[in-house]
Amino acid sequence: MRYRITFAAGLAVGYVLGAKAGKARYDQIAHAARRVAESPTVQETAGLVGAQVSNAGKAVYTRVGARVPVSSLRDYLARPTTEEEAELRHDRANGTRPDTSEQ
Repeated sequence: MRYRITFAAGLAVGYVLGAKAGKARYDQIAHAARRVAESPTVQETAGLVGAQVSNAGKAVYTRVGARVPVSSLRDYLARPTTEEEAELRHDRANGTRPDTSEQ
């Protein structure tokens, strides 16, 4: 649906910008567009759609946050790789400490 609306808006803008009917037709189209955009029904619908998009964004953020418990990109990039985790587990199981002289 979003693509249809975008296509229709692009078609309208293209027609207005490329119309050979002149300034009078442009003014007529612009006036009609303003009247539609200022319509209370359109304003109400736009508000509802905006609220739904906002709520959907919050829901996605919450779900992603639950599955990826990372507070920042820095934390994500600083986490140990799979090989490093395996080495740490191995060292803990053997009672040895990892060599930190490389850091």
